[in-house]
Amino acid sequence: MFKKILIANRGEIACRVIKTARRMGIQTVAVYSDADARAPFVQMADEAVHIGPAPAAQSYLIADKIIAACKQTGADAVHPGYGFLSERTSFAEALAAEGIEFIGPPVGAIAAMGDKIESKKLAKAAGVNVVPGFVGEIEDTEHAVRISSEIGYPVMMKASAGGGGKGMRLAYSEQDVREGFDAVKREGLNSFGDDRVFIEKFILNPRHIEIQILGDKHGNILYLNERECSIQRRHQKVVEEAPSPFVTPKMRKAMGEQCVALSRAVGYYSAGTVELIVSGADPTGESFYFLEMNTRLQVEHPVTEAITGIDLVEQMIRVAAGEKLEMTQDDVKIDGWAIENRVYAEDPYRGFLPSTGRLVRYQPPVEGWTDDGAENGRRGVNGVRVDDGVYEGGEVSMFYDPMIAKLVTWGATRDEAADKQIAALDTFEIEGLGHNIDFVSAIMQHPRFRSGELTTGFIAEEYPEGFHGAAASDETKVKIAAVAGFVATARADRSRRVDGQLATPLAPPSQWTVTIDKTAYEVEIDEDEVLVNGQSIDLAMEYTPGDRLIEAEVDGEVLGVRIEPTRGGFKLTTRGAIHKVGVLPTRLAPLSAHMIEKVAPDLSRFLICPMPGLLVSLNVAEGDKVEIGQPLAVIEAMKMENILRAEKSGTVKSVNAAAGQSLAVDATILELE
Repeated sequence: MFKKILIANRGEIACRVIKTARRMGIQTVAVYSDADARAPFVQMADEAVHIGPAPAAQSYLIADKIIAACKQTGADAVHPGYGFLSERTSFAEALAAEGIEFIGPPVGAIAAMGDKIESKKLAKAAGVNVVPGFVGEIEDTEHAVRISSEIGYPVMMKASAGGGGKGMRLAYSEQDVREGFDAVKREGLNSFGDDRVFIEKFILNPRHIEIQILGDKHGNILYLNERECSIQRRHQKVVEEAPSPFVTPKMRKAMGEQCVALSRAVGYYSAGTVELIVSGADPTGESFYFLEMNTRLQVEHPVTEAITGIDLVEQMIRVAAGEKLEMTQDDVKIDGWAIENRVYAEDPYRGFLPSTGRLVRYQPPVEGWTDDGAENGRRGVNGVRVDDGVYEGGEVSMFYDPMIAKLVTWGATRDEAADKQIAALDTFEIEGLGHNIDFVSAIMQHPRFRSGELTTGFIAEEYPEGFHGAAASDETKVKIAAVAGFVATARADRSRRVDGQLATPLAPPSQWTVTIDKTAYEVEIDEDEVLVNGQSIDLAMEYTPGDRLIEAEVDGEVLGVRIEPTRGGFKLTTRGAIHKVGVLPTRLAPLSAHMIEKVAPDLSRFLICPMPGLLVSLNVAEGDKVEIGQPLAVIEAMKMENILRAEKSGTVKSVNAAAGQSLAVDATILELE
C-alpha cells in the first residue's frame, strides 16, 4: 500500500480524498495556488506545497509542478480528483516515467474515452447503443450548418474533449448553430486545450442516466448501479440521485452490462462513469444511448456510496496499489435512496448569474462527513452529509468552479431523502454572495420532481420566466405570519427596555398586522397562545434579537427560518423562498397606506456587467443600431461564457469597455442614446 499520496486538486474533492487516505493510514500532500493558501484542504493535509498563482493554467494545470511536488515530498502516488489533470494522458504518462503511481485508469483507456469522437466509434464496436450523429471532425461553421441540417434539428454541439457542462450548445435552428459553434470551439480550447467539435441528434424528453463502473487490474469489472442526473442548467448538473426513479431492474442490468462491455474493451480499471442519454418518451425504457465515459471520479459519487456502502476513493487507491476487488456483482446492492444538491455561488433570482466574493458567513447544516464508517461517513450524520472545501471568511474565487458545497441526504425512501434535503437547506447559512439554496429547495418540493417525471429540460420547462422563489401554500404563509409576529414581539420587548430610565416598563404590542405578498394577517401574541386571523397556532421557538437563523416548530412542522430585519418588517427565508414581510402594530397599520414608495431608476439603456469577469468580445461600436435580443457582448466568468443581449432597441451612444478587459460587477459596458 502507498505511504504518501499527493492530491493534484483543490477544494472539496481534495478534502474528500484526504479523509479516506487518513482513515487508511496514508499520509497526504496538498498542492495549492496563491488563492488557496488558507483553504481547508491545505490545513488538513500532512504536507502542502505552493505551486503558483491563482489561475489554474499557471498552477493546477502544470504537470511539471505537480511532479516536482511529488519529488520534494516523496509522494509515491497521485490522486487527480476530477477536472484539471484527471483525464490528461500526458500527465499519467509523465507520472509513470517518474515511477509515481497514477490513482486512476490506464493511459490507453483515458486516451480512448477522452476523445468523444473516437469513444463513440469504440462504443459502437463494443455493442453499445450510440446516439445518431456526425462522427468526425467539423471544419468550420458552414460545415456545422450542413451537418446539422442533415441530422435534423434539434442537435447538440459538443467540444470533443469537453466535460462538466463546458463546451456544449443546444441548437434548434441554423441561427443557433451560427451563433454557438464558435463559442463551443473557444470553450473547448480554453478549458481543455482542444477546439474540435462534434454534433449529434438531441434526444427528445431526454433523461441523463449514468452507470458507475469499478474495475481492478486483474480483469474484474463491476457496475455499481445508476445515478439520475437529469436536472441540469446549461448542461451543468444541479441535482443527482441514486437510484433513478425511472430505471427498472431489467433496464439497470442491460445498461450495466453494456457499460461493463465497453470498459472491458478498453482494458479499464479504477472508478469511472459511463454516461447515457435515455428517451423518457419510450415507455419500455429500452431507448438508451452512449454519451461519453468519464475516466475519473464524478462529483456526484457520494450518492452511489450512500446506497452501496462502498467508499469509491478507497477502492481507487486499493486498485492502484494492485489489490483485487473484494466484491462481486452479486454483492452490489441498493439500500435506500440518496440525493445530492450542488450548492453553487450563483444568484437564481438574477438569472443564475455567477457570484464571487467573501463568505461573510458560512454554516452548513452539519459538519463535513466523518470517516468513521458507513453510517456516520458515507451517509453522513443522521443521513445528512456535507462535502465542502470552503470556510467562513474565505473567498469564492472567479478562477475556479462556482460550487461551494455538496449536500447529500440518505433516506429509506426517495421522499424521505428529499424531505431531509428541504430541512437541511433551511438551516444552511451562506452570506456575502449569491447562492442557489432556495432554488434547489424549490426543486425538492416541486410536484414534478416528487413524481419522478424528470428530463434534462426540467429547469427550463418549469421555470421559463426565471426563478422567483418556491411557491408558498396558504398554510405555509400562516405559519410564517405566526413566526413574524413572535419575532416582532421579541424585538419590541427588547427595544422598550431602557434600563433605569423609565419608571414603568412599557408593554410591547401584542397585536400585529403581518403582510406577506400583499395579503394581511392579523396576529395576536400572548403568553399562552398565538392566533393568526383568529386561528390558534401551536408555536414553539426561541428568538433573541440578532439571531440570523431560528428553528421554529409550527403546528408540528419544524421550519428553519433565516431572518434579516428590514425597514418596516423582515426578510424571512424558508422553504426555498424569500418572503418580504411587513410587520406593524395593528393600531398603526392603517398609516402604512400613506408611506412613500421608492421607485427604482430605469437602467435599461445601459449594458451593465452582471458579474465580475473577462469581456471576451464586444459586438457593437458607437453609433451602431441594436434591436431587442441582439447579442452585444460576451463575458467569461467561472470558466463559462455568458452572452449579454440588448433589452431594448436603440443606438449606441458610447462604449465604456474593450475586449480583453476584466470588469467588476455593475461596470457599465455601453450606453444607448
